[in-house]
Amino acid sequence: MNKKYGINVKRIIIISALFVFAVNSVYAQLTVSGILDSTVSFSASTGDSDTLQNFSMGIEEFANIRFQAKRENYSVYGAVNLLAASGDYASNAARMAYLNTASSLASTSYVSGDNYVAAIELERLYFRLIGEYTNFDGGLMRLPFGYGQVWGSSDFLNPKNPLKPDARPRGILGAAFSWFPVDEIKLLMFYSAPRYAFSKDGRGSFAGLSLDRHWNKISIQSLYSYETPDAGYKYGIHRIGQSIKADIKMNENFEFGLIMDALYTYNHEAETAQDGLSFSAGIDYSFFKGRLIFLTEYLFNGENSSTAYDPQKNILGSANEHNIYTGFTLRFSDFTNLITAFIFSFADVSYTPLITLNHELFQGASLIIAAQAPFENNSFYGVNLTARIRLRF
Repeated sequence: MNKKYGINVKRIIIISALFVFAVNSVYAQLTVSGILDSTVSFSASTGDSDTLQNFSMGIEEFANIRFQAKRENYSVYGAVNLLAASGDYASNAARMAYLNTASSLASTSYVSGDNYVAAIELERLYFRLIGEYTNFDGGLMRLPFGYGQVWGSSDFLNPKNPLKPDARPRGILGAAFSWFPVDEIKLLMFYSAPRYAFSKDGRGSFAGLSLDRHWNKISIQSLYSYETPDAGYKYGIHRIGQSIKADIKMNENFEFGLIMDALYTYNHEAETAQDGLSFSAGIDYSFFKGRLIFLTEYLFNGENSSTAYDPQKNILGSANEHNIYTGFTLRFSDFTNLITAFIFSFADVSYTPLITLNHELFQGASLIIAAQAPFENNSFYGVNLTARIRLRF
């Protein structure tokens, strides 16, 4: 590995430490929190046969450290990811960094040695100016859109991955101005730097606005965004979205949640038609006083939509047009729950069952055991098992 990567990591560590020290010197109190994950994984694939082979394993130590400091009229927020990995985790991280796609390391440079690879990533770093009816945010932050719980059709700046529901989406470097004329209404205007970080002329940047309106049982969000012209789309790209969530009460004993989320992407250069639409709709319902929670969500996924698979744009979406997610969460007690889910794609008849067991060992410490097993055309492609100790501080 080129030595310059080690220098870059050291510089990031030093800059982050200086930033924390500077903030701490200004504020009377600095709040620090986060998680520490210690994970071991075991994988086995079938290769060209129907029996499990090609065994592999990985070890990962991951920490997400968050800090914030507040004053009357402004706040400062930050988060840093620290990672050390070997085996599967190291190989996957290096491959994803090379492809510039989402992973634990993302596209951050890393250092390697005889035993592990290591990286540090600045995940969040932004400020918020607070007025009586307005907020202004600027820096490296997340701009979430839509109410979708699984697919996130409207969340085009920070795409979700249903195979990793607990992953923290990467942020964007930009700015946002929020206006609250009344408590139930929010008008947001935003700008995001181009996806390609080395763009000097601003091509491929994003600007837009969203409007949120909340009632007692229903919330609606309308969204418009314009992506400035870049190579391949000289007229720019328009995105318009609508997201709705509602609590539907049929009678005294039957009430369920409804979610609809849609985003249409229009590229004049590509003559986008129906293939620019991403539409998801789902319901959730709880049984036995919240002990059992049911969630299902359908996705129509256009080839050029926000949820389509596109590694060149750092998007790990779906390559199938029709997808459905169904999941159950069973709470055995306040300390233990079991999540079972099933993701099915119609075009290639592929499906992935997922199962996750969460058990709180003691306050602030949890054991998480998870398994995934992808199938395609009734062929079994292997299994992945992970065991994780998560500490919260």
